[in-house]
Amino acid sequence: MDSLRGFEDDAAPVAVEDEPAMERPPEIGIDERRMHVRAYNYWVSLLNGRPYPAIHDLDPQNIEDFGPHSVLIDFSQDEHDPQIAFLGRALRAECGLDQAIYAVGQVPSRSLLSRLTDHYLQIIANCAPIGFEAEFVGQRGHNTLYRGILMPLSSNGEAIDFIYGVINWKEIADSATVRELAEQVDRAIAAPPAAVWADGPNADAEVHDAEVAEDDATLSLWPDACLADRLVIARDSAGEAAAADQRSRAALYRALGHAHDFALAAASDPEAYAELLDDAGIKAQARAPMTPVVKLVFGATYDKTRLTEYAAALSWAAREGVPAGALAARSEAFEGGLKGIVAAERAARPPAPKADRWDEIRARLHSARPLAKVDIEVAGDGEFVLLVGRREADGIAIVAPVSDARLVDQAIRKSAA
Repeated sequence: MDSLRGFEDDAAPVAVEDEPAMERPPEIGIDERRMHVRAYNYWVSLLNGRPYPAIHDLDPQNIEDFGPHSVLIDFSQDEHDPQIAFLGRALRAECGLDQAIYAVGQVPSRSLLSRLTDHYLQIIANCAPIGFEAEFVGQRGHNTLYRGILMPLSSNGEAIDFIYGVINWKEIADSATVRELAEQVDRAIAAPPAAVWADGPNADAEVHDAEVAEDDATLSLWPDACLADRLVIARDSAGEAAAADQRSRAALYRALGHAHDFALAAASDPEAYAELLDDAGIKAQARAPMTPVVKLVFGATYDKTRLTEYAAALSWAAREGVPAGALAARSEAFEGGLKGIVAAERAARPPAPKADRWDEIRARLHSARPLAKVDIEVAGDGEFVLLVGRREADGIAIVAPVSDARLVDQAIRKSAA
């Protein structure tokens, strides 16, 4: 079953029926390197003040970037079975098409190409580009994630009679395979290193391993990575940790490491971070700055106790100045692992200040119900005043105010005794 969503909803995919309605995309600018975003920007560049780009301005065969992942649909002659005017070689190969197809009716069902052609009529109703992403089981029986865009074009500048679609995809392993791979990785990490002879065939292995470790440490922080991409990596790692054996510390520590990398990047790009929080409906917290980070990465509905622990671990990493890519290894080496880090962070926090008894008394008197009211003038502008009264047969007679602030404070303190 497909689940589609608009560009702005990267936080939680919503499952819908097999024929879902697609949404009109908002302004795009979060990730300029994504293929569908580059395609949209290309479409915008062809507008030149017109409602739709002119079909004669489009030349998909010469678009090296996303042309191989695209299809051009021509329904100027037959709206019910439009022609395939162009089909990129990468998309053709993925669909296993070894012969030419000329019409939408020839598109194999459950093929990636059908993900584009099944919804071309909806773009006519929307009269605007439509972005989508979903997951489905392809012809080869593999789960496939795809993201793409359909964009209208016109031959006369008014009516939509061509649609240009661009799609990118990746196949994903099932949960059993993910668990098996995670277990293999964990066993490999726990296995003792083999001896390396100085003059043997693996003499350079130690140097190579150091290079690999360095590459892995900076995996989520390549120089031109935007914050949204870093969040994707952190979320993928968190998903792997959830799919792995619940007792697998290594998978969890890798996920926390990527979350820490994301937190470091978010501190350097607060505007993009604020936008991600807003898109996910998560509020920033001044007193617990790492809580929104772990909610973004692991999900806002994740177990609250775990989220609190993960946030404490990230706070510890920030306080200790742990560099990008290093938290996973530090967690493995720390005595007690994650639990030890959480305990260390909580112990390092300053104790909550004790409530000021004086402030409590004043607050209580501020809201206390008055016993009586008298209309007299008293010097000063303080909230509380001290009055001297004389008992009489019919009540208390106010005879004089006391303007000494010290005596007023003493009287207030006595009132709480």
